[in-house]
Amino acid sequence: MAPPRHLDLLGDTRARTIGWPVPFSDGLTQLDGLRGQRVVVLASGDPFWFGAGSVIARRYDAHEWTAHPGPSCFALAANRLGWALEKTTCLGLHAAPMQRLRRHLAPATHLIVTLRDGAAVGELAGYLAQHGFGDSTITIFEHLGGPQERITSGMARALTGTFDHPVCAAIVLAGDGAVLTRATGQPDDTFQSDGQMTKRPVRAITLSTLAPKPHEHLWDVGGGSGSIALEWLLAHPTVRATCIEPRDDRAARIRLNAEALGVDHRLHIVIGSAPDALCNLEAPDAIFVGGGLSQEVLEDVSATNARLVVNAVTLEGEALLAQWQTRLGGDLMRIELAYAKPLGAKRGWAAAYPVVQWSVTQ
Repeated sequence: MAPPRHLDLLGDTRARTIGWPVPFSDGLTQLDGLRGQRVVVLASGDPFWFGAGSVIARRYDAHEWTAHPGPSCFALAANRLGWALEKTTCLGLHAAPMQRLRRHLAPATHLIVTLRDGAAVGELAGYLAQHGFGDSTITIFEHLGGPQERITSGMARALTGTFDHPVCAAIVLAGDGAVLTRATGQPDDTFQSDGQMTKRPVRAITLSTLAPKPHEHLWDVGGGSGSIALEWLLAHPTVRATCIEPRDDRAARIRLNAEALGVDHRLHIVIGSAPDALCNLEAPDAIFVGGGLSQEVLEDVSATNARLVVNAVTLEGEALLAQWQTRLGGDLMRIELAYAKPLGAKRGWAAAYPVVQWSVTQ
């Protein structure tokens, strides 16, 4: 079994050949029907690096399969260009949107990415140009490692031509587009918002207190623009988040923000109000409450044994957090910020509403 392009390379053979269909899952069903027979599945390069190997291995017992990996397209592309692969970011975009590139966009970054088909080359170039990285150099590899191999280079903003599948691209990023910081506290304009958003300085403190760790799951209660959940997702590629937001329009905006940052595949949005909307959710490792604060919400989230971080801006919310800090302990912190603004012909300090933050690890 193999994609038709692989079968074409075999030439004459006495073996029965089966073209792997689209979608990929249909081929797995056919493969199940061949169980017990001697079957060879052909895949490009290393099948365990953005390939079919891990999918097949999960499906069958270890004694049922043996893999014989070859050089991956990443290894071959780095070889052609003389790049140090350990210093190159490798991504699979053959089954993922271009937005997965967003967190990697920074001048001088080297990327090698797999692409869905030849048309995706134009999409890649357009995405880079749209985000201010049109000066990036893209090297396109067609049929890499095969007898029909072809290599083409050009700048993203001027790349033209047609390309054949299978295809991958090596990119040297250049341009003056916005770069996401690796620290907590992305600029506020990173997120679309109707004004209901935890602003950058408080968000940076809040994310630091939440302290995301690999493979952890966050509940963001009262999502607003989703900025807390989205920064949590930017912290590491294995973390996940569930955003609870009562308003449909804000939930839709959270989804748009997540898609723009390329983290929507790790975000679950629940439209509803806490505490009712918290029922039957996957257990969290950490919880942030930034909206809809009430006694009932605190009763529910404190029963999860997750790390809690709760922000309040009203006197009533502050009093509630003081009571719960007495009850469960943890840290109670008041965050007061002031910004320089014009005051007549000179400048003065304009104070923002103070934020009281309660955090506790149970």
